[in-house]
Amino acid sequence: MHDIEPWFGWRDEYAAERDSKSPFYGRTYDEFKFTSQIYNYYIHPQWDFFGSETLYCKILYVDYKRKFALIELIGEWNDCIGNDIMFLKRDLADVFLKKDINRFVLLCDNVLNYHGDDDSYYEEWYDDVKDENGWICLVNTFDHILDEMKKFRLHYYLNFGPEYNDINWRVKKPAYIVDEIENIINNRQKSLL
Repeated sequence: MHDIEPWFGWRDEYAAERDSKSPFYGRTYDEFKFTSQIYNYYIHPQWDFFGSETLYCKILYVDYKRKFALIELIGEWNDCIGNDIMFLKRDLADVFLKKDINRFVLLCDNVLNYHGDDDSYYEEWYDDVKDENGWICLVNTFDHILDEMKKFRLHYYLNFGPEYNDINWRVKKPAYIVDEIENIINNRQKSLL
């Protein structure tokens, strides 16, 4: 896991450590010293700790005018033991919600497992964004994680599923990714009418 780096393709346009509104503002990184671990596996030093012992993140891009954030995740999403959603909601989402961000893209290519528990933080986060026509979307989530999330009825609060797993986000600009997700969400809502 130590050689899996967060996506760096938009670093010229945005870096969380240079964004005074980011929870990671002012953070410095040592490219040669590996200190963070998920269980007994070291991870690349560019990943950011936000409170969870098993799930790390990288804020890849935030657009305050268009009100969206793209956040890449790595590790094991464990609500059952570590209450990871609490950290994700309180230490990341709430910071951006105060800055009027209402659309969150969670890039889950490197999330290897999910262990569910209570859905109250998901419901709270959903309630925070829905009145502003916002949403939370998981992109490129493994099938076994989707199955587990469905068991805990998270599809009531999050957008996820096969239609969001075909998004090749690394070759697109952030705004195009958000537009593509919004088109999927809107088409899905129209089909339910």
